[in-house]
Amino acid sequence: METRREVAREAARLIYKGAYKEYKDAKEAAARSLGARSVPSNYEVAVELDRLAEEAEGPDRLRRLVEMRETALKVMRLLGDLSPSLIGSVWRGTARTGSDVDVVVYGDPDEAERRLKEAHRVTDRAVKTFTVDGVPRASTHFTVEAGGYQVEVVVRPPGDADGYRDERCDIYGDLKRGIGLAELERLMRSDPLRRFVPRRRQR
Repeated sequence: METRREVAREAARLIYKGAYKEYKDAKEAAARSLGARSVPSNYEVAVELDRLAEEAEGPDRLRRLVEMRETALKVMRLLGDLSPSLIGSVWRGTARTGSDVDVVVYGDPDEAERRLKEAHRVTDRAVKTFTVDGVPRASTHFTVEAGGYQVEVVVRPPGDADGYRDERCDIYGDLKRGIGLAELERLMRSDPLRRFVPRRRQR
């Protein structure tokens, strides 16, 4: 059991240092380096990654989380009628050094880009195709510089939200609900450091 945690810790270290981006690759590299056969779950690596970030970043991590959520709020207000949601590590409350802000909206990419450019610097635009439950989908991704942070705004087709309603997180196993604009505004007034992480992996 201890070896399994050691592998999780090493995989977390590799991710934190930027050697790997994907959990699968980091776990395999960690297991090889430690000569271990047991490979931890993504959830176990995420727990160790969170601990590692806490140890390395201390109080600055909490300050940064508040700033990143404030940045998300500003961007989401620009796109308020496009059903914006904050997802990813900034929603979870597990953001660390190098994390970006992830916002998803549903609407016209050109309109979203126009609004974003009114207030921020858009540095990249790309269309990505992928499959959800065997159904091909496409989304437009914008990289935005806002509030000193990098924000990725993903624009999905209008009315496409139902296709993601039951999408599960491959790390925590729960539904990737995210948080909408009105809820984020309430959160920033009442509990800006709240975390959205299950205590154990959900099935």
